[in-house]
Amino acid sequence: MSDIMTDADLAAHLAQTAGRILLEVRDSGTFEGKSLGKVGDQTANEFLIHGLRHQRPEDGLLSEESTDTEERLNKARVWIIDPVDGTREYGEGRSDWAVHVALAIDGVAAIGAVALPGLAGGIVLRSDKVGELPAHDGPPRLVVSRTRPAVEALSAAERLGGELLPMGSAGAKAMAVVRGEAEIYLHSGGQFEWDSCAPVAVASAYGLHCSRIDGSPLIYNQKDTYMPDLLICRKEWTEAVFDALNS
Repeated sequence: MSDIMTDADLAAHLAQTAGRILLEVRDSGTFEGKSLGKVGDQTANEFLIHGLRHQRPEDGLLSEESTDTEERLNKARVWIIDPVDGTREYGEGRSDWAVHVALAIDGVAAIGAVALPGLAGGIVLRSDKVGELPAHDGPPRLVVSRTRPAVEALSAAERLGGELLPMGSAGAKAMAVVRGEAEIYLHSGGQFEWDSCAPVAVASAYGLHCSRIDGSPLIYNQKDTYMPDLLICRKEWTEAVFDALNS
């Protein structure tokens, strides 16, 4: 990795490379008695942590797979990573999992990259290189958990006449909206900062609405990393979604 990489280039490079490593781990078939998901999490986390510590030693760091410390709370710049978002899907050989690498600046998801290595050829969506959102006519499509869809999402879909699209990881669902496969991602089952920081950075760059489901902003690098809910949607559906939630 070059020492002159921009933050966005670094995020994308790390996410893409971690994704390739994860595919190699999954394809190797040798896990020494451990679960595939656990091996993948640990391997990708070690790579990402090493890369960030080497390239951005002064920045803070928060990872799902590393012990958290309060040192990051005094930093304006904090990298927030999820080495395998959708460990179950990764372990099952599915495609709807992701790698998240984000930089929060003063609590805002400012820069991010989300790798979708399981898709054909591998895809990396990043906050500094955006395209136009594909057009969609007709009722909205809502991505929901394939195992425990949020009650609020089910209710909103019914009120909006929307179609439910079950999907795996948070990153895969958020990027489905970015990629034009859905219009709304509404989650109320509880997440953590690493589940949404990179997806929110990318989705915001694409001009999507990103907030809590009460409309309040998403704030990162908090002492308590739990985030109860999340809404990512095309802006033309924002008002209708809030109306559905409040009716």
